[in-house]
Amino acid sequence: MPSCSASSPAAWTAAGPACWRRPGREREPPRSAGLPEIVVEPLDDEAAGRLVDATFPWLTARIRQRLLDLAQGNPLALMELPTTLDLAAARAEVVPLSDRLQAMFAARIGELPEPTRRLLLLATFEGAGDVRVLRAAADDRPGLGDLAPAERAQLVRVDDAKARIAFRHPLIRSAIVAMSTHEERRCAHLALAEALHGDRERRAWHLAAAATGPDEAVAELLEEAAHRVMLRGDAFAAVAALIRAAELSETNSGRGRRLAEAAYIGAEASGAIDDAKTLLTDARRAAPDSAGSLHAANAAAFLMLNGDGDVNTAHRLLVGAIQTGGHGYRTEDPALNEAMHTLLLLCWYGGAPQYWEPFYEALGRLRPQPPDVLALASRTFPDPVRTGASALPLIDPILESLPGEADPTRIVRIGTASVYLDRLGDCRESSWRLVQHGRDGGPPRRHLGALMHLCLDDFLVGRWDEAEQLALEGQRVCAASGFSFFAWYFRYNRAIVAAGRGRFDEAYALADEMTHWALPRGVAAAALFAHHPRTLAALGQGDWDAAFRHAAAMSAPGVLASHAPHSTWVMFDLVEAAVRTGRTVEARAHVAAMRAAGVAALSARMALIQAGADVLVEVEDDDAATTRLEALLAGPAAERWLFEASRIRLALGEKLRRTGPASPARRHLLAARDGFAAMAAVPWLERTPPSCAPRSTGSPTYRRTVLRP
Repeated sequence: MPSCSASSPAAWTAAGPACWRRPGREREPPRSAGLPEIVVEPLDDEAAGRLVDATFPWLTARIRQRLLDLAQGNPLALMELPTTLDLAAARAEVVPLSDRLQAMFAARIGELPEPTRRLLLLATFEGAGDVRVLRAAADDRPGLGDLAPAERAQLVRVDDAKARIAFRHPLIRSAIVAMSTHEERRCAHLALAEALHGDRERRAWHLAAAATGPDEAVAELLEEAAHRVMLRGDAFAAVAALIRAAELSETNSGRGRRLAEAAYIGAEASGAIDDAKTLLTDARRAAPDSAGSLHAANAAAFLMLNGDGDVNTAHRLLVGAIQTGGHGYRTEDPALNEAMHTLLLLCWYGGAPQYWEPFYEALGRLRPQPPDVLALASRTFPDPVRTGASALPLIDPILESLPGEADPTRIVRIGTASVYLDRLGDCRESSWRLVQHGRDGGPPRRHLGALMHLCLDDFLVGRWDEAEQLALEGQRVCAASGFSFFAWYFRYNRAIVAAGRGRFDEAYALADEMTHWALPRGVAAAALFAHHPRTLAALGQGDWDAAFRHAAAMSAPGVLASHAPHSTWVMFDLVEAAVRTGRTVEARAHVAAMRAAGVAALSARMALIQAGADVLVEVEDDDAATTRLEALLAGPAAERWLFEASRIRLALGEKLRRTGPASPARRHLLAARDGFAAMAAVPWLERTPPSCAPRSTGSPTYRRTVLRP
């Protein structure tokens, strides 16, 4: 590790004032010679925001907010900082200053005693203002008396109760750094590294900042720090740590491996797509055949998705890397675990069963066993109809860990594993934490994952206003962050709500956008999803034949398609549309397939759908089927799954109006009407007249609307 001949306060003193670059007279502002002075006070937040928007409208939201935070209303800073504030600088604690901004602070800093400036440099790099750390770094156990001149100059303030030092303006720190020498900065970092010996993460950064050449020991500490901050969800800091670790690597293989991992995190989590491409290129140049190839393949797969969205090519690339990676299929290899989660998503996007064969083959070879969330998702996400029930004993312990879980990646993956077992409600609190983190500037990929899960749960439980708002937010994040691939998912959420509320043209248009985007890219899952809003829209229009055909396109009557999990969401739709169009054989075949697969065991919602479908087709013991359905509708499932329950109540109420006593029919129809009204589900609301009066005779008459071509 690097050493410094002037790492002690005594050495600093011996170095003398000559070590500090004082501003020359030529940098001082000209004297006013009697001219009147106008003092420009700091702008308030609203005025500062308007000035920035009018002058620099192209700034991203993150850089704009960082600019406002740094300037704190200072008009000169608001106008000058954007010339030096790129994305990397915007995330740094100390940012580069223009000459005029530096001159604004130079006079007050330059007049301070040498020990005071040394202490301010330590405080700048320490960052948190912790008096105890500063005392240890300055070897000033009795106190920090040298800080007094800076206090009197109103550069810092000291909170005695909290033992904290705070700079009165964020840009003072940048000016202090700009006025120091390289050796002074290096010595300050080494002193802080020594003082922070118990904090491996911060110590690694200070040692890295002090390094003057390759240092594998520091590179390893920084790589370890990158993994630690990634668990907290700070993908930007993880990428920065890995890039610096690559710079300090003593071998090409180490450099290539660390750059490849940085490229993967940049492509998968942070949204820095262009930077990820550059990092991936640099990694391949550094070590074309290094151990980092699995991370490199992972990064390349995500870059393909966010480029042309070529699922097939990305799938083949990643499968090849997994099969030839030389990792021995050991789950201790983090690159392998990440690759398996990526492959799971690629297979799901591809849709066809053949995509899954290499995934299952690799999963079976993992030793000692697959990680818990991967093992769960492998049963619940690809084909829950056939393997979901076996995962039921696994899911509760994992969901119970969510309240204390801090790793955003794990939170999103648990949500993904919960979708088709209808357990997203257990993930809501942790998902909202990720959404807030994303809104505060956190990595967009986890923000998007959490939004996806909240949108789905919102639709199912009838929070349709929130579902639409979050779907629009998701599309905005996709557009701003470079994750264009995931925009289809939010179009889907918007489309199913639009269909449910009777905005049929909007629903069809969004579904068509999904299909137009998905088919050329091989994203079969998105094309499959597009049939769901079309099915709902056709049902809402009373076009039962079109509804049947769209639902059957997701899974043929009498078949629960393999590795097409979303087809379970239109099971009731298909059965109802088949019954309404006289396709009794197809309706009965589909209900039989549902019963044979045991879908009712997957969740309370699936049990409700199964019972509703049984009543629609009038199974042999029709009275028993109706009794089972009545019991479910009286339980918590009906209260939670509002849309499904309301539709099933409507179908049951309509049947009872024709064949049974008036009172139960009226009760179900009124409950259905309340549910539809709560969601503003206009097409279904129109089928439940306020009086809900029983019909005495005859067959039901259904409104029918001709679909557009």
